[in-house]
Amino acid sequence: MVSVYPWRLAPDGLATRRQLRAAGLRPGGQDVVAQLERPRYRRGLLIAFLYRVELARPVRPMTPAKAAALTKANTARRTCPTCRRDAGYVIPASLGMCVPCAYPEEQRVA
Repeated sequence: MVSVYPWRLAPDGLATRRQLRAAGLRPGGQDVVAQLERPRYRRGLLIAFLYRVELARPVRPMTPAKAAALTKANTARRTCPTCRRDAGYVIPASLGMCVPCAYPEEQRVA
């Protein structure tokens, strides 16, 4: 059973994943120690998991292979599967293709 704290009232020495990342750290395989709960109007609770800062490990450095894989993945997200061109932005999943391919009739009118 993890401890539950109200929003903004966690004890020192605990941090969320984002807070750890901002400090150049990662959870490093440790289990969740506690959680923060924030009530929201007409919606469910917002929950943030907390980890011990002293058990956190440094973020792994970016290797050349990792950087190349990330570049390749981002290029694939920007390439339209229909026209095979770089759209200049990440292709929306809702369309599945670049905007000119999704709405060709609107391109001819303008």
